[in-house]
Parts: sequence; C-alpha cells; structure tokens
Amino acid sequence: MSLKEQIDKSKIPQHVAIIMDGNGRWAKQRQHDRTFGHESGVISVKETVETAAEIGIKYLTLYAFSSENWNRPKSEVDALMSLLVKTINQETKTLNDNNIRLKAIGDLQSLESQTFAELQKAIENTASNTQMTLILALSYSSRWEITKAIEQIAIKLKNKELQIEEINQDLVSSFLNTAPYPDPELLIRTSGEYRISNFLLWQIAYTELYFTPILWPDFRSENLYEAILDYQNRERRFGMTSEQLLNF
Repeated sequence: MSLKEQIDKSKIPQHVAIIMDGNGRWAKQRQHDRTFGHESGVISVKETVETAAEIGIKYLTLYAFSSENWNRPKSEVDALMSLLVKTINQETKTLNDNNIRLKAIGDLQSLESQTFAELQKAIENTASNTQMTLILALSYSSRWEITKAIEQIAIKLKNKELQIEEINQDLVSSFLNTAPYPDPELLIRTSGEYRISNFLLWQIAYTELYFTPILWPDFRSENLYEAILDYQNRERRFGMTSEQLLNF
C-alpha cells in the first residue's frame, strides 16, 4: 500500500504550515549559488501546493520570506523578489485551474512596489476559488505581528473603543494577520533544523511539530504524505488526559 493510500481522509489536518528551509545548503552541495537553490525550491512549492489541495488540506501557509531575510545580501534579496514576481505571474493560472485561493500575511507594505502589485493582482484573480487557501508569509515575523496587534489594541483602549475587561485570547487573535484562518494543526520544517524561526508563535500553541532532514528543494509529495501520516498517528490532548479524550 502506498503512503498516499495509507492516509485517513477523515483525519486530514485542516491547516498545515511549512517552514521551507535548506535552499542555500542544497545549492552549496551542488556548487551553485544560493539563488539556484531558491529557483529549484519553486518546484517543491508547486508540487506541495497541488498535493495538499488534492488530499483535502484546506489551508496551507508557506514561510516564504521572513522580516529577518531583509538582512541577507542585497543580491540574494533582489533575486528572491524577482523570483517571487516571476513565480506569481506564472502560477496564477495553475492556482485557478486547481481552485486555489491565494492570500498573504506579513508586513506587505515593505515589499518592493512591483512585487506588492503582482501579489495583489494574483490575490484578486484567485479570490473566488474555494478548494484550498494558499497563504504566503512574506516579510513576516511573529514578533512583528504580535507587536502590531498590541499596538492596535492599545489604540482602541486609548480611544475608549475597547474596555480592558474585553481583552482575552480570542480578542488578541482577532488582531493578528491570521485572524481569518484557523490555527495550524501541523507545522513542518525541512532541512533538519529544530527551531521555529519566529513563525506563527501565537498560532502554534497546540500545533503538532514535524521536522525532516530533507532540504526544501528535495521535498516532494511523498514527504508531505509522511508528515501527514506521522500527524495522524499522534494523540492530540490539548491539556487533557487520554482517558478524558475518550469521552470528549
């Protein structure tokens, strides 16, 4: 029985998030520059997105560019932005063909004007699609997101549009970039690194974490199936005991 056939379709995680790591190391192993790794990683993105939609994942969030990535060499940042624009242009039709809606989170205003314009155009052109929502995290950091949420809540308090007694976890969540989406049930990180790298820190409080040594450009459908199967074999207790879950 193939990995795909082993997946229980009734237990597919609604929201999967992926930290796509390892492009640079993959390129270095092949004696190429880092840009070659990023370009090769696009193939993994395409296959992962299409596979996720096919097996019934409703939300897929990809950590494409962090706030900290702006500190990389200008040549690499420029290449990444150019690749992003090119990929968005090329893949909008594929997203529509697969009934996938594109969204984005992060400090989008910090993106270069052409990148932002192409992103917004793709978001508008795929807005009516319903099978899956693909969320790109661009110029994103969780600490930035939480800080902005605190700032907005403080403004509401100052303007007497909000009372202190109204502040709770649901309210904080409503001020985050991810407010329209459910928290991820599964977070995958490639490349063998065991850290979260400032990604969805609030949202992953009860998310299952899956780490794989596969470098992102080598990540394929079979690797996604492996992560889903691993997730399905875990017991998600949310602070309860196993016995409590049986009666929940």
